This record gives sequence, structure tokens and C-alpha cells, in this order.
Amino acid sequence: MAKYRHNLPQLGDTVFLTDSGLETTLVFHDGMDLPCFASFPLLERDAGRARLRQYYELHARMALDGNLGFILETVTWRANAEWGEKLGYDARDLVRVNRDSVDFMLDIRKRFETPASPMVISGNLGPRGDGYDPGQLMGFLEAEDYHYAQVATFADTDADLIAGFTMNNVNEAIGIIRAARRAGIPAAISFTVETDGHLATGQPLRDAIRQADLETGGYAAYYMLNCAHPTHFQDALSKGEAWTKRIRGLRANASRRSHAELDNSTDLDAGNPVELGGQYRDLRKSFGHITMLGGCCGTDHRHVGEIARWCRRVETAA
Repeated sequence: MAKYRHNLPQLGDTVFLTDSGLETTLVFHDGMDLPCFASFPLLERDAGRARLRQYYELHARMALDGNLGFILETVTWRANAEWGEKLGYDARDLVRVNRDSVDFMLDIRKRFETPASPMVISGNLGPRGDGYDPGQLMGFLEAEDYHYAQVATFADTDADLIAGFTMNNVNEAIGIIRAARRAGIPAAISFTVETDGHLATGQPLRDAIRQADLETGGYAAYYMLNCAHPTHFQDALSKGEAWTKRIRGLRANASRRSHAELDNSTDLDAGNPVELGGQYRDLRKSFGHITMLGGCCGTDHRHVGEIARWCRRVETAA
């Protein structure tokens, strides 16, 4: 039985950490080959499971050290139908690996969770296509049907919620939320934006969140931002506008580079972990409801450590 599905603790005032840029850590720091930028196949090998366990345990310990909560995001960002097919996984294989990823996180939670550091298991979904390019847009119904298999698999496990990450268009986000509502599991959506604070489709972040809520009856538990540097979205978070209250989490990139620049880059821009921690602190001062904090591309445990250090105690705005 899912422990927190009907009472998500991250919706309170406690700060929750997440992990950092898993795939960029594995590729650029560990020298691993990740076809299609997919980490879930590592669950199929003892050495891969051991490296994933080491990575998540390192981050979980930082949460414990700060008496902070922790979100255990499954390694299933690429474990959907089209990406799975490219990697040689059929529908039955994908059910198996998505379920296994939840079991993997359950084991970590069992060994690390404390009353002061609740640990929530989130079934992670990625986009059907490229996270940086919306490509040919799906309609709401098509997106719902496409993502439903993965969402329904998570709903049949002990995952507490599902989370769609690196969403660059509102149609796909709406489809994922509708699939979650259909399956009876809470949902979070994490949008990514370009350097101007707009989605890749040109839609302002504000309008995307408003539309997603309108089309789904506000079913999403919350929204997040990921795979963009704070300087890319800080101006879009206009203080005082009601829609910003729906954003509860940040997983920013270490680099100020645009998505196009990152896509064509052969090196890792790890930015400045201390500076990034300070930028998170400044955002938290203005937006105290943003309580889920971690990293995305280019970040590693150093960045999350600085985020925890800067944001553990912040005098936030009302």
C-alpha cells in the first residue's frame, strides 16, 4: 500500500530535497554510455543497481543530516513506449522495469526514512519526444492515452504519486494529469522553459499552468520547474500573482546555457554550486511555498548540498 498517496507530506511547510542531474552525473562524471539518455536499463545489471544505490543514498543522507524530507524519483524518465522501443523494451518489459524502479526506491526508503525526514516515492515520467523540442504536438486525449500505461503501472505499485518532468508543451502535461486522474494517483507536473521563461512552444509559463488547471479541474497536486537555470525563469515568477502559488518545486540546471547550447555541447558546464544555492535561497525568500529543491542537468551532490545549506532555514515571504 502506498504510504503517502492520500496525504503528501511535501504539501506542507517542510523543505524536501530531491536528487540532482542523474544522467549527466553518470555520463560526464562516471563516463557511462547511456543510450537515449536512459538510466532505467541500469536496474538490469548488478553494477548498475549498485551505482544507482550509491547515488541515491548519498542524496538521502544529505536530507537526513538536515532533518529535511526527500523525494525519491524513480529512474524511469525514458521508460515509456517510444523510448522503450528504441532501447529494445516492449510493453511487458516496461511494466516490469517501472515496477522494479518503485521497489528499488522502497528499499532505500526502508533503510533511510525517519520521522524527521519523510521520503516520498515519485513515479517519474518523461516526454514522449525530446525534452527540448516539442516536435509534433499531441492533443490532450492522445497524450493521455500514450502515457496512461506507465501511469497505471505506477498506480498499481506503492508509488505515492507520479511526476511528469521536462514538459515543454501544455498538451502533454494535460494528458499526463488526465491519465493520473483516470488511474487514481496524485500527479505533479514539472515544466521546462527557454531562456525567456516561456515554454518551447512560445507559451508563457503562467498561461501553461492556468490552462493545465482549467482543463483538468486543478487535479495536479502541484507544479515544478526543471531543466532551466534560475535566471531563465525568475522574471516569470511574478510576485503576487495567484498562479505562482501552484509552483512548489525547483530542479534547476547548473548551467546558464540555453537548451540549444546544451544539446550541442560536448562538455559539462557544472556552473557554481555555491552561487546556485544562493539563487535558490533568494527564490525561497520571495516564494516560501517552493519547498521541493534539487537539481537537473549538470548538477550533482555538491549542488544539492549547497541548496540544502542555503535553504534549510530561510525567512520566507508570506
